Amino acid sequence: MPIRMRKVKLTKTQLFLKKIGLRKDDYPFYKEIGKALLCTYAVFGLGWLWNETSPLGWWTLKPRSKEEKELAHLYERRRFPYPGDTEAMEKFIASGGALGTAIGSKGTIDLEKDPESLQKEVRLRKFEQESQKLWLRMRNEVISDLREKGFDIE
Repeated sequence: MPIRMRKVKLTKTQLFLKKIGLRKDDYPFYKEIGKALLCTYAVFGLGWLWNETSPLGWWTLKPRSKEEKELAHLYERRRFPYPGDTEAMEKFIASGGALGTAIGSKGTIDLEKDPESLQKEVRLRKFEQESQKLWLRMRNEVISDLREKGFDIE
């Protein structure tokens, strides 16, 4: 009784691997590499998710600058109440509502202030702060230069 050879149908992946020079005994090695990559990506993904939704607000993976810490309250994530829940909406509006909305802190609608004008005010305030910093820095440099040259300036 002759031994029959079973014809094995190669998949497209196996044909590709055969074309680039990988043999069947190389498969376990690359299988282990795939597992290692999958585990690495999973660990990094969990770290990224932990950093985004960390319950420990003081522990994040990236350090924050002084300016970012001072302005953190502007970028905090807010939970908006469901519009049908009148009690939660009233509480939300009384607490200040969302930044940039036309609803004031007392729950009244500020018709004279639309979100665009609020954004312009914020930009203007920031511009004034930056110009003040620049002015003080330039003034201090001039004073230090004059002191180096021997002038007595208070």
